[in-house]
Amino acid sequence: METLAPNTQHPTYIVVTGANGQLGKTIEELFFNNEEGFHVTFVSKETLDITNASELKSFFNKNNYNYCINCAAYTNVEQAEKTPELAYKVNAEGVKNLTEACKETNTILIHISTDYVFDGKKNEPYTVTDLPNPINEYGKSKLLGEQHIQNSLKRYFIIRTSWLYSKKYGKNFYRTILEKAKTAEVLSITTEQMGCPTNTENLAAFIYTIIKTKNNNFGIYHFSDNKPMTWYDFAKQILTENNLLKNINLVESDKYLTFAQRPKNSVLKNN
Repeated sequence: METLAPNTQHPTYIVVTGANGQLGKTIEELFFNNEEGFHVTFVSKETLDITNASELKSFFNKNNYNYCINCAAYTNVEQAEKTPELAYKVNAEGVKNLTEACKETNTILIHISTDYVFDGKKNEPYTVTDLPNPINEYGKSKLLGEQHIQNSLKRYFIIRTSWLYSKKYGKNFYRTILEKAKTAEVLSITTEQMGCPTNTENLAAFIYTIIKTKNNNFGIYHFSDNKPMTWYDFAKQILTENNLLKNINLVESDKYLTFAQRPKNSVLKNN
């Protein structure tokens, strides 16, 4: 557990769950030297497991948080299809526990959700008023988490984002492409899905602004970098900006071997 506290007479107390993930680490970097009076505590699964309801309630009751930024999630889409109970334990039950703890302590919850709550059949970007219809277990577990929040809390932000990546932290598409480019002569990347890659730095800045401005327009938000593309397009962009495109044969593929069904179009319309 790590706490960041600036010198201020009127701090805003924030706890970040799932702090060891790519978004949690990006938030830590952004908030580190803040001048807004943010007093931030970072907790990982090892220090605070959101699936442990009694531990969670005790932790929240001992502290006095204004905000909880929930980055804790089970995000392995393929494995969620094979062992869905793991996904539901974190993304649904864990979020329910967190919701109850926030309600009891009057904490504003900022929860990160996903474009995978949609089925991908729409030909236009998804808006916050579109009805979710997930087609895989990961998406279903995340939607159930959203519903727990909506049913219990009045003060919450559910932020759906898409194709999240960090250039510095975690295992993600961006870093995987760079790793593969070191040894692969040919990279075959699918054109079968359309979405908006989202840099964790931009999402972290969006969350920062919500807290800084004391936004009280609660509800569901869509946030992405707003540039629709396929995974092939994204791979090309990554290789180009790292001057690696000339070293590798990047091939378009309409075949993507995956156990889980994935939405063909999961472009989100930012609100």
